Amino acid sequence: MELTPTSTVRDMVTADFRAAAVFHGYGIDFCCGGRKTLEEACRERNLCVSEVAREVEKACRVPHASTRYADLDTAALIAHIVDVHHEYVRQAMPALVAHTQKVAKSHGALHPELLDVAIVFDRVVREMTLHMGKEEGVLFPYINRAVQAAEAGGEPPTAPFGSIDNPIRMMEDEHESAGAAMALIRELTDNYTLPEGACTTYRICFKELEAFERDLHEHVHLENNILFPRARALESCKRFA
Repeated sequence: MELTPTSTVRDMVTADFRAAAVFHGYGIDFCCGGRKTLEEACRERNLCVSEVAREVEKACRVPHASTRYADLDTAALIAHIVDVHHEYVRQAMPALVAHTQKVAKSHGALHPELLDVAIVFDRVVREMTLHMGKEEGVLFPYINRAVQAAEAGGEPPTAPFGSIDNPIRMMEDEHESAGAAMALIRELTDNYTLPEGACTTYRICFKELEAFERDLHEHVHLENNILFPRARALESCKRFA
């Protein structure tokens, strides 16, 4: 991958998803904040641009067999988002709610930030549940129908929401909210740092929270930076599928 300080973070991850692990390690947002250039993202976190660029180049040189998601057709990309990321979120949330609440109850007196963690994550659960329902029930089926119409040389189907930009902007705003909530949890927990003598549930809870945040970044990247631009391009009569 050819990198420059003006390369955008999202374009780098779209070109080679192995860059995501590097950005995650440095705390660089490649999903909601992916429009920033590498230089801007590094400046915000007081990081050396050349050092981060070297790490990305190194990661992308390692042979791998992972999927290039930008190469998937739109129906396959949507299926991946739903079957992998939405399914993960639905399975992970109940256990995380139980663990964040248990840890807050057991250790909140000594670590009051855990009370806030439980409250913030409960909000994430409620918002993500509604968010995924809207995507699966309205937006994704419409995009799939629009792709089929375009492939058949017809007009896009009638949309109940006017321009497709309307629901997409709503989904992007909700992505921003979920990302900010998980960033707050990371801040409250000092990057998921465990106190001395943390119990097993405490340890499991922090590992689960970090895994949830990592999956959220990948999940949002696929939608914000690959799927949604395709949908907007379709409405602009550009090649979509």
